[in-house]
Amino acid sequence: MKTIVANMNETLAEAAFSRQSVVFDELYAGNTIVNYKRERVRDHVLKYMAPGNSILELNAGTGEDATFFARKGFKVHATDISVGMQSELKKKALENKLDGMISTELCSFTKLDQLENKGPYDLIFSNFAGLNCTNELDKVLASFDSLLNPGGVVTLVILPKFCLWEMLLLFKGKFRTAFRRFFSKTGTKAHVEDTYFKCWYYNPSYIIKRIRNNFQVLGIEGLCTIVPPSYIEGFAEKHPRAYRFLKEKEDKLKSRWPWKYIGDYYIISLRKG
Repeated sequence: MKTIVANMNETLAEAAFSRQSVVFDELYAGNTIVNYKRERVRDHVLKYMAPGNSILELNAGTGEDATFFARKGFKVHATDISVGMQSELKKKALENKLDGMISTELCSFTKLDQLENKGPYDLIFSNFAGLNCTNELDKVLASFDSLLNPGGVVTLVILPKFCLWEMLLLFKGKFRTAFRRFFSKTGTKAHVEDTYFKCWYYNPSYIIKRIRNNFQVLGIEGLCTIVPPSYIEGFAEKHPRAYRFLKEKEDKLKSRWPWKYIGDYYIISLRKG
């Protein structure tokens, strides 16, 4: 039953993101907080990687991160389930003359055993909660060991079960939004391009528990814990001084308890033993 739900959800998510693929970059390019999030994630990855390393990227989208890392000298195998996203990614790689550094493959992260290019890789990377679109994260995590070189790293950006900013919506009477992450055992509805699919929320402990026999935690950072989530549109542009203040505080506290656990996202990296 769990796999049937997963397959149906993947089909819906693929349709939604394929429709959005042609406007995806335009939607988020000018969002200051989205750019802040990307910078934070990339800085985190670069602490553990060196040019020449190979990356397996899951839910690669239009290739914003793939092109960044390729320019830095990494070889990236960028995978996604969305036909539209893969099409945009290929165009971007060619336009930037990075097709020699970026390869692509249409593949679900729940079916990495069917991946044609199995590496092994130095890094498995998934950004911006793509892995929250499955109720089979345990299955995804179990596939990582065989795809990584000894000493390889996994970096995931995940939505946790508690978000401080969403809980503050209680004061606006938005109880359903404030508590939606707590009641996600059967999935919470997400809406993209007139298509509904489900997402699930996972705390760092869920990931650590399932791969702790072969991996050790390198670091956990909260993302948009003090800085508002990017869906609060225009915050940084309307309130630049407040944004700079909050950004400074988050940059100092991102790896401390409890801040690393209560953001809109968290970044977690683990090294294969």
